[in-house]
Amino acid sequence: VQLVESGGGLVQPGDSLRLSCAVSGTRLVTYANAIGWFRQAPGKEREGISCVLSQSNSATDYADSVKGRFTISRDNAKNTVYLQMNSLKSDDTAIYYCVVGGLDCPITRADVRYWGQGTQVTVSS
Repeated sequence: VQLVESGGGLVQPGDSLRLSCAVSGTRLVTYANAIGWFRQAPGKEREGISCVLSQSNSATDYADSVKGRFTISRDNAKNTVYLQMNSLKSDDTAIYYCVVGGLDCPITRADVRYWGQGTQVTVSS
């Protein structure tokens, strides 16, 4: 399985951004594993922030730091997972990674089977 993120960039506080994760090597419609997003801010550990279970956009999980502002979804037809980020703050500045986990959410670092290469998100005025 390969994961390629896109959509990062430089935005101002309060802005929105949508990250995409193109999945290849498997078909999301039949893939059993959870897919999610991690991020790593400068000088900090990577943290899991969101997760969506297989074949169901309704089964999601979010870290408290992004709950209510970020939304994860998957488009099985496009084999792509999205992270819609609203009301961005400077604390959201990080490299964002798409990951494949196990069969449940949330995804811990020990659960991660595959990592994408990451995309930089910078929130600054």
